[in-house]
Formats: sequence, structure tokens, C-alpha cells
Amino acid sequence: MAAEQHVFIIGSKGIPAKYGGFETFVEKLTENRKSKELIYHVACMEENSQKSDIDAAEFEHNDAHCFNVKVPNIGPARAIYYDVKALEMAIKIAKNKGYERPVFYVLACRIGPFIGRLKKKIHALGGLLYVNPDGHEWLRKKWSLPVRKYWKFSEKQMVKHADLLVCDSLNIQSYIEKDYQAFHPKTTYIAYGTDLTPSQLKEHDQQVRDWYQAKGIKEKNYYLVVGRFVPENNYEAMLRGFMQSRSKKDFVLITNVETNKFYEQLKAQTGFDRDPRVKFVGTVYDQELLKYIREQAFAYFHGHEVGGTNPSLLEALGSTHLNLLLDVGFNREVAEEGALYWPKDNLQEVIQEAEELSPEDINQLADKAKQRVTTSFTWDYIVDRYESLLLRGQ
Repeated sequence: MAAEQHVFIIGSKGIPAKYGGFETFVEKLTENRKSKELIYHVACMEENSQKSDIDAAEFEHNDAHCFNVKVPNIGPARAIYYDVKALEMAIKIAKNKGYERPVFYVLACRIGPFIGRLKKKIHALGGLLYVNPDGHEWLRKKWSLPVRKYWKFSEKQMVKHADLLVCDSLNIQSYIEKDYQAFHPKTTYIAYGTDLTPSQLKEHDQQVRDWYQAKGIKEKNYYLVVGRFVPENNYEAMLRGFMQSRSKKDFVLITNVETNKFYEQLKAQTGFDRDPRVKFVGTVYDQELLKYIREQAFAYFHGHEVGGTNPSLLEALGSTHLNLLLDVGFNREVAEEGALYWPKDNLQEVIQEAEELSPEDINQLADKAKQRVTTSFTWDYIVDRYESLLLRGQ
């Protein structure tokens, strides 16, 4: 019988997943495990587990061993504290159990200043440190300058100390190899995944009709965006471009804007509240309903420019017929020929182009998008890639 390979995953809020890209990734990786030789250990933030009514210090989910980490409420440094504490706990578990060549997979580059010391402990066990560098966190506008400098320094340290960097975007991989070539980083590319199963909901279902009626919108008569309401997702460019267009359709934004200063700032700058076509409809947590809303959009806007393979982009390519993406390398890398692309200052022209497309043209783009997702981004394919990597234990 082959030896067990123990893999500790640090840096997600935990499973069962409630939201978030890394959380969904860990959920899918464990849920779709194929090799019995792989044993997953997942660090979970105590408050995330409590949302699923789990209070135990350790528990099992998807046949993975999960352990809760209690994180004090210390403001923005919480995430750093959590990752350090979780990795220390993981190292202790591996040491006490005597696991051979355990892999410690850290998601994101938050704990660079501490990683040198922790890596020594990992190597003392005969273990390996894998890191997912995520996207360009240091470019996010939500952070102050000192915080951005911390992110950049932290990233540098994580790259320097990682035994392997698992990049979920080819653009991120080439950035790491180029900007940090002095460290000779060892990298590999494995994308994020998505689910291609269509929504189980139908047009006449009460839940569907109630939602559309309450929001005052009609199927196939709206542009859609789903995502965090933050500046680097280019909401301003999308709102301005749409408002300058002559479209008779609505622009539906599924996002959380309660007590959001950015929302008030954008309202003052663009006057979107005076355009009846612009509809902020809050969040939709029901995944079947959200999938149906995606499927029934005329087109999807994607304005992300910071980060790797974005989960909401993959979901849109898998569900929505027509996708209008910000013209940046990350988005072209993922969608290739399956979308239309817009420059930041000229969405309105691409909207006009989209509305002049024939149904055949739109179906052709939809087929290309779904083909792209099917060949490269299904969870089945992504899990296969991860398992062969982890079992190799480079």
C-alpha cells in the first residue's frame, strides 16, 4: 500500500465554505478528492465554522481533518495573525503525528515577515512549503500606502522562501518569475475551477418570479455584474460606460453596498441614481437562483484587473451567453476568443457592438466560452492537476 501524503491547507477561512474564492477552492478540492493516499488537513477560522453550527476544536468535513483557530478581534492584522497561528498549529500536528514529508500549502502572501522562521520548522520535519501567491494584493486601492508596502514586502518574502509557488494564472506566474528572478522561484500553474451544471430553477418557479418582480427586471433584458464592490473592479468605468450608452436594457448589480463609502462616492461622481436603468439589487446567496440570474442575463460585465483566474469570470463564462470583459491580460488569458473586450474608457461602444450582434453570433461566443471552461477550468480537471502535484511531493 502506498504511503499517505498529508497536506495542510492554510489561508482560507475554512470549510464548509460560506463564501469566497479560496474557501470554495478548498471545498471543491476536498469534496472531489480521488486519491485515497491524500489526507487533507484544513485550518478553519472558528467564526466560519460557527456559521455551520460547528463548535468542536477539530472536526471532519468532506473526509478532511479540520481544525479551528481562534482569532482575536485585532482589526486588519487579524488575517496575518490567523495564518501564522494556523501554520504553527499545522506544524505541531504534523510533528506530533510523525507525518512523513507533509506539504503545507499557504494560500496568499500575508505572512512574509514570519515565513523564514516557520519554513525552518517545516524543513526540520522533512516537509515542503507550497504557496499560492494569489493576485496583486499590493495594487488594491482599498489599502493605504503603508499596507500596500507591507503586502509587497510580504509577497517578496513568501516567494523567496517557498519550495514551490502554485499560480492560478499564467500572468501571475510570469510576473513572479520576472520580478523575483533573483530568487530563482520554482513555479507551476494550476487554475481555479468552476461548475458547469445548469441551474435547476425554471422560469415559472415561484422563487424566480418573486425575485424578478421585486427587482423590476426581465429575463434577457439586463446586463449583469456580480462581485465585491471595490474600486479595482472598475465599477466606475462600468457605470459611466453603461450610462453613456443608448441601451434600453437595465444594468443589474448584485453586490453588497450597505454602509459602503465607495457607493456614496460613486453616486456623487456619476449620478447613477438618476438613471432608472441602473439597479443595485443587493446580494443573492442562493446559488441556484444566482446561476439562473446569470444564465438569463443578456450579457455580463467583468471589470476585474487585479488578480489571477477570477472565480466570478469563470462562473460567467460557464453560465452567461455573452461576456464583455475589461481588456487586460488576466481576462484575455482566461476567456480567449469567447468574449468581447472593452477598454476602460470606452465600454459604451462595445455595448453598442454587443446589441448589434445576431443571435447566431452570440451563440458562437457562448459556445467558445463554454468550450474554454470545459477543457481547462472544470473542478474535475483542476482536482486532477492538484492531486498529481501533491502526490509527487516535489
